[in-house]
Amino acid sequence: MTQDLPSPDRPFRLGTRGSQLAIKQAEETRARLMAAFDLPEAAFEIVPISTTGDRVQDRPLKEIGGKGLFTREIEEAMLKGEIDVAVHSMKDMPVAQPEGLVLDCYLPRADPRDAFVSPAIASLSDLAAGQVVGSSSLRRRAQMLNRRPDLEVVEFRGNVQTRLRKLEDGVADCTFLAWAGLTRLGMTEVARHPVEPEEMLPAIAQGAIGIERREDDDRAGEMLAAIHDRHTGEQLAAERAFLAELDGSCETPIAGLAVVEGGRVWLRGEVLRPDGSESLLDEGDAPVADAPQMAREVAQRILARAPDGFMEWIRG
Repeated sequence: MTQDLPSPDRPFRLGTRGSQLAIKQAEETRARLMAAFDLPEAAFEIVPISTTGDRVQDRPLKEIGGKGLFTREIEEAMLKGEIDVAVHSMKDMPVAQPEGLVLDCYLPRADPRDAFVSPAIASLSDLAAGQVVGSSSLRRRAQMLNRRPDLEVVEFRGNVQTRLRKLEDGVADCTFLAWAGLTRLGMTEVARHPVEPEEMLPAIAQGAIGIERREDDDRAGEMLAAIHDRHTGEQLAAERAFLAELDGSCETPIAGLAVVEGGRVWLRGEVLRPDGSESLLDEGDAPVADAPQMAREVAQRILARAPDGFMEWIRG
């Protein structure tokens, strides 16, 4: 495909959200493509696109539409031909793509754990009754209230820098951020410690970057195939199958993590009521090829145990 490679005169356009972290993720994608095809930086253009989830900061995400809040405008730009591919945080991605788009490229996954961040409290276990946790994530809110119903959880929207300012201003005593995001920003020093999955399962696909393209764009498909990480793809195939079976989105209190080892995938999943009053967990393992079906069966076992009305809490 030498004659079809991007050039400074005809750059390959990577669409992304406009946050500092999103730009870092697009830059990582660009660097991998540059290395794979021996191209200069000028052969690529990073195109920031404002999304509904970024623009509306004064309300919980669930109130402004649920699925696709951080992806819709970027996908629309791609369908119009304004960008060639879209770089996404996979934990923001609904399980279904719009017609005409495919998601089949993932970069090597970063650490999927949450990070405990507090200016004054050394660890999660040191939180005293009545202290305030700031979080805009329904999943983190539900997990904290399930494990520590004596804490108060308040809404905490904004990018990493905004949330850190809110902590400094005393809006909350602590918060949680994705360890992967802090790593990409070179800011892991702001965190007290990573939170182990045994204590708090992360969001589905947390730490993973996905690159979406038009289904009929063979050039983009060939370029992205060169940087796809198979190991991450195997993990996400299981995690997103679990999410899909539960009809969930990035804005429902569902958590899960897949681990690939020795040709097998182990998955642990959790579904909670938003108020934290109940949590359902299950797990399974299977050969890589059978992992999506195994993940669906884990979800089905959770559904079978759920009391009447349980799932209506998480379905928008």
